[in-house]
Amino acid sequence: MDETHNVSQSPGPAERVDSPPRARWRSLVTPALVVLIAAAIAVSITRNWDAWQGDRAEPETHDAFVAGDLTPLSTKVEGLVRDVTVNDYQHVRKGEELVQLDDKDFRAQVAEAAAAVEAARAALETNRRQRELQDAAIARALAVRDQARAQVVAAQAATSAVYADVVRTREERNRQQALFVANAATEQRLQAAVADEQRFAAEAANRDAALTSARAALESSEVEVDVQRRGKSVLVAEGVQLRADLQARESALAAAEVTLSYARIVAPAGGTVGERRVRPGQLVAPGTQVLSLVGDRKWIQANFRETQLTNIAIGSPATIRIDMYPGEVLRGKVIAMAPATGSQFALLPPDNATGNFTKVVQRVSVKIELDASPMVAKLRPGLSAVVTVHTTQPASKR
Repeated sequence: MDETHNVSQSPGPAERVDSPPRARWRSLVTPALVVLIAAAIAVSITRNWDAWQGDRAEPETHDAFVAGDLTPLSTKVEGLVRDVTVNDYQHVRKGEELVQLDDKDFRAQVAEAAAAVEAARAALETNRRQRELQDAAIARALAVRDQARAQVVAAQAATSAVYADVVRTREERNRQQALFVANAATEQRLQAAVADEQRFAAEAANRDAALTSARAALESSEVEVDVQRRGKSVLVAEGVQLRADLQARESALAAAEVTLSYARIVAPAGGTVGERRVRPGQLVAPGTQVLSLVGDRKWIQANFRETQLTNIAIGSPATIRIDMYPGEVLRGKVIAMAPATGSQFALLPPDNATGNFTKVVQRVSVKIELDASPMVAKLRPGLSAVVTVHTTQPASKR
């Protein structure tokens, strides 16, 4: 009886094959729905994440810090440090002396260059006076030439007049001689006509000699004028050379004075001195860094993700919280945005055209000007900050 009962209670092979399919199908429905819903949610988030980030009214970033002008001051000339007039972390004003080098050699060079300039000026002044004397000599030569020309003109006029008398007396002699031959004139009148002709002929010869002498004097005076003018040209050319030499010596003096100024290292702007790196008596070479100067002007450098820049514009107001002062809130405005992402300014920019590509959200640097506040003077470049830009508020003009 027991064996019959046990056999009838145990399921047969047919029952084990027919019952599971429907139950198994029902057990797969729920996981499949869960997977589909999760996939839909993932696709939705992926496709709309950038829009959600860009449409945020107040994009915020922790990747921000206080920035300022950090200027390393170095020497430009070689020399011994004579004095360091500031202490570490001391505030200085623009133009205030920071380091003084021994400048004896530089002052000697300036004095030598100044003496050379004075010598060049004296030579130029001598040339100027020589030209004045040469102008006077030219004026005298011109006067002599004009006088010689006048004498030539007078000699020519006198010669012309004498030759007219020579012609007249020659004709008179010929007439008297003809009359004497015809027994119409006396021998005395013929002799008087011959004497007049000879006298005027001799006078004409004298006049010719005077004219020749006047012409020779004129030619000599013209040569003298040309010589004096050539001498003036030489002095003018020498003056040009002397002026160029003076300019060169003045340039050398200016260069020496500039070199002398390099012996004084002054603050290029107001700020705070960092640690001093030189001491009195130390020999420094050109390019030796003596100290660093942190400028008084400070701003915020915030690196926003590219998906946060949709509504950020120049002039957008911002609030800044400095980690060093957690209870303080500073205000400012966006004044500039970098022209490229930070990766483009890296030493080795990425080249996405090679190898496998993985999309990485880039960051763009945004410069924020701080509003006037007593807290600004307490800030130090490099301090961490949290920046929030309010894109719904109207942007202020710069």
